[in-house]
Amino acid sequence: MKIPQLSVFIENKVGRLAEIANTLGEIGANIRAMSLADTSEFGILRLVVDKPEATRTVLKDYGYAVRQADVVAVAIPDRPGELGRLLDTLQRDGLNVEYMYAFVQKHSESAVMILRIEDLDAAMAAMTAAGYTLLTTEQIYAL
Repeated sequence: MKIPQLSVFIENKVGRLAEIANTLGEIGANIRAMSLADTSEFGILRLVVDKPEATRTVLKDYGYAVRQADVVAVAIPDRPGELGRLLDTLQRDGLNVEYMYAFVQKHSESAVMILRIEDLDAAMAAMTAAGYTLLTTEQIYAL
């Protein structure tokens, strides 16, 4: 189950993140997962939103550089050692994780990992074979 993710390149300036958040609020786009990595001059904001096309369009209209890529969302038990087990599964198949971020669900015993992997199809097959639950776009949007 591939999930669309937007990467937004933003200047590392006061108010840029607020501008993006407010813009998404104005179009009714709900952020389901996000990550922000920065350097001294710019940042990469990665977003999983329930309205990826509208979000991409409006951010481009505001002058932001936006790219869309597919990621995978996988539920893992929320207990020590499970992330290592997941990563071992991928490593055994020679699959490289480019980046990942996570969130926990308050009323669940699972954590959700969002992963960008070089060979997404092979990674999904490996995780499914190892018994992991891959989440659909609809499931992520409903969280």
